[in-house]
Amino acid sequence: MHKVDEDRHSLLKVHPENKKELPLVGVFATRSPVRPNPIGVTVVKLLERQENVLKVLGLDAYDGTPVLDIKPYLRRGDLIEEAIMPDWLLRLWEMQDSGR
Repeated sequence: MHKVDEDRHSLLKVHPENKKELPLVGVFATRSPVRPNPIGVTVVKLLERQENVLKVLGLDAYDGTPVLDIKPYLRRGDLIEEAIMPDWLLRLWEMQDSGR
């Protein structure tokens, strides 16, 4: 996210995954890297720790991306079974499943 061009940080609406057939929605409703504040969140698997160095699997970032904070994953707090999703997100998943 810190590699996104500065001029794109002012965009407040995007088409999810740049698919023009999906509605223009607020950037905070998406996981777009185009954000006013280039901070992201990702879940990783901790493989090993040596002193203050963590070895992880699944980090969704470029090599050299600054890490601001780390937190434990809590199934109780991070998985919300009754959460609802907007229609455009369900359509996006259908598009991905069909290869579009």
